[in-house]
Amino acid sequence: MKHHKHKYGLRTVATIEAVKGILALGVAILLFTLAHKDLYEVAEHLTDALHIDPEGRLSGLLFTAADRATQTGLWIFTFGVIAYAAVRFTEAFGLWHERDWAEWFALLSGALYLPWEVLAIVRHSDWFRWGILIINIFIVLYMAELRFEVFFGKREDESPPAK
Repeated sequence: MKHHKHKYGLRTVATIEAVKGILALGVAILLFTLAHKDLYEVAEHLTDALHIDPEGRLSGLLFTAADRATQTGLWIFTFGVIAYAAVRFTEAFGLWHERDWAEWFALLSGALYLPWEVLAIVRHSDWFRWGILIINIFIVLYMAELRFEVFFGKREDESPPAK
């Protein structure tokens, strides 16, 4: 029975990681569509379409980013987002198939994000950032429980044999 609980827990975390990978791929596709376009004009259309105050903070950030962006920088950022998606998909695959390395990877990568998430909340607290932090804390605690139960011998390593 305990094995099934861990299987469903790991698959839940794997699904979250896969969704992050899918969202990252969506961002990469969006960035690909921006190649060879006037980014300042794109920012103007975006602020108009979303009815964002042209004198507001968000529009100021968009226009500043559009002014500073270069084609090379856009391509580098796009490939960075693709690499991030590949990592998320790899982690999701490993967790789905109950691989030990994926449990360690999920624990470490989740723990690495925590300080940045706390910093984001300190800078600007909203329900979205709090939700992300809380979900990540639960994932890190769950992975720590799984890994340290195995590490300290409280749980048999129940991973299926590699094929």
